[in-house]
Amino acid sequence: MGKPVLSKAEIIQIKSLRETGHTLGEIKNIVKRGYGTIFRYVKNVPILPQYQDVWKVKRGGSKSRSLKGWQKAEEQVAKIFDGVFSLREKLLILAALYWGEGNKNELSLINGDPSLVKIFIVFLRELGVTTKELKISLRLFEEINVDEAVIFWLETLNLPDNTIIKINIIKGKKKGKLKYGMCRVRVEKGGEYFKKIISMIRLIRSKN
Repeated sequence: MGKPVLSKAEIIQIKSLRETGHTLGEIKNIVKRGYGTIFRYVKNVPILPQYQDVWKVKRGGSKSRSLKGWQKAEEQVAKIFDGVFSLREKLLILAALYWGEGNKNELSLINGDPSLVKIFIVFLRELGVTTKELKISLRLFEEINVDEAVIFWLETLNLPDNTIIKINIIKGKKKGKLKYGMCRVRVEKGGEYFKKIISMIRLIRSKN
């Protein structure tokens, strides 16, 4: 299906509404056209000076509604997960994390999100995995300070120095959003734990 064809009168109306400080939502309700169509005609249309104050108030209102929406969502989630996570919930989270991010041949996971890696280790301990069984490898872009990255991951994951067994430097690539690179968590001789996690994943899959 091609782009909707607007009459000259519709285009003039859309631009006029924008000039007078109307939001995309308001224009959509008036002209009964989609957001994409409307945006195509208003993206370069300036708000007239006499309507700037009205426009700023509306934009502020939008931000306020967004903040209230986030607050409401957080309150609703807090009620659902009232109190601490049960063992069952922790293991379900562990299985879901591993389903999306884990190695399917051995018990290991690599990721650049510190919170995700930390939760993974915390919930691995619910299966009985000990600190001695954890083997950590770092993959760092060459512009990352190695000492800073090592300290960061050890402190974030609350692990002793000897847990990091290998550091790989990735040449010719920029770190981007991964300020401290990527962390790989492997469980030494983790076959028993691996089978339990994969079994949980299979069980979840069979229930849906």
